Amino acid sequence: MGEPLIVVRDLTRTYHVGEVDVRALRGVSLDVQPGEFIALTGPSGSGKSTFMHLLGCLDRPTGGSYRLNGRDVARLSKHELARVRNKEIGFVFQGFNLLPRTNALENVELPLLYAHMPGKKRHALARAALDSVGLSDRMGHHPNQMSGGQQQRVAIARALVTNPVLLLADEPTGNLDSRTSVEVMDIFQRLNIEKGLTIVLVTHEREIAEYGTRVVSFRDGRVRSDEPVATRRTAATELEHLDAQADDLVTA
Repeated sequence: MGEPLIVVRDLTRTYHVGEVDVRALRGVSLDVQPGEFIALTGPSGSGKSTFMHLLGCLDRPTGGSYRLNGRDVARLSKHELARVRNKEIGFVFQGFNLLPRTNALENVELPLLYAHMPGKKRHALARAALDSVGLSDRMGHHPNQMSGGQQQRVAIARALVTNPVLLLADEPTGNLDSRTSVEVMDIFQRLNIEKGLTIVLVTHEREIAEYGTRVVSFRDGRVRSDEPVATRRTAATELEHLDAQADDLVTA
């Protein structure tokens, strides 16, 4: 096994709320190998989202160390951290975070726009990213013209457009119905299995966690368990079964 993509040692994060210190993380150590699909689970307030924010360089730890792709994140300047967030990490959130007055293609182009990429190349990469999530026919649509599932696909395309080494997804199925949730997990599984993309996903649903390869459970700011998924769910197979059931209802 080669060098881990993520190496975390004794990571702590304390927030100061008035006169009270809130210890969100209390010493977390974790390695993530390239190509893993890890689900972070645990109750609200367990520290899993705080941990993801630290992995995404959206926040700095109070103590401990974090190495990403061989580099000590604490030693990076603000400019270098911004570059890592823009080019090396893709983010997918529960609320989609799309610009409402901007169409799908323009939303996907945003990270490339911030990187000052020329327009022609930017358009081509954004189109390819939307095509990879099955939205080549929705490029000119605005968020209010798309379903929740389609909006999340746009958000995934935006996360992929810079060809990141790490995809972070925070409750990506939280606003979706069960069928659409399986469709989104199918995209993640294909990215992980076919492209070898490393994925870290936060979810409070055990069923969603089982689409990954490993489940890390948090409680009270600590890792309580870290186990491989014994029987990994396969979204593509589940979608086939759902389609077959729908066909049976139509012909009944």
